[in-house]
Amino acid sequence: MSLSMNPRRWLAAYLAAVVALTFVHQPWLLAALLALALACGSSERWRLLRRALKAVLAFNLSVSLGYLVVALWQDRFSGHYLLLVNLRVLLLVYLGFWFVGRVNLLQALAFSPTLSFLAALAVGQVAAFTRIVRDFRLAFASRNCAAIALADRARHASAQASHLFDKSICSAADTAMAMRSRGSFDD
Repeated sequence: MSLSMNPRRWLAAYLAAVVALTFVHQPWLLAALLALALACGSSERWRLLRRALKAVLAFNLSVSLGYLVVALWQDRFSGHYLLLVNLRVLLLVYLGFWFVGRVNLLQALAFSPTLSFLAALAVGQVAAFTRIVRDFRLAFASRNCAAIALADRARHASAQASHLFDKSICSAADTAMAMRSRGSFDD
């Protein structure tokens, strides 16, 4: 019996790591695990770390500020907790990016037709939204030869976010209708 890692085993290892990380309550251990994950990573490790930092920045900043305000108001601030939460989220997101970049999720979920179907829907939505964002960026760059003011960038981002929001609502309605027509919902 071979013990080589196939996509299903990588998925099981990833899910076990996610659950195990929720039981780690020492920031130094999470930092050591993050360093270990970086050391074991490929040449893409710094790109993945930058990507993870960008992805969690808004979430961690808002949660940390919210915690800071409430903890200071209640006089129960804990730097240990704040560091623990931020390191845990960063490590989980880094591992998630590493997993998605390394393992074919559709092959990993091949044991379940329902999960494969849901993964295929999600991958299709991600591809569609990636294409839309790329098209918006290219259109914006082609229409602005000179340096772009921050206010213009903000207006562009606002229009793009509005379009993506409308597109997601429309896609969700279409998907729900398609699934309902195939008997997925029992109304």
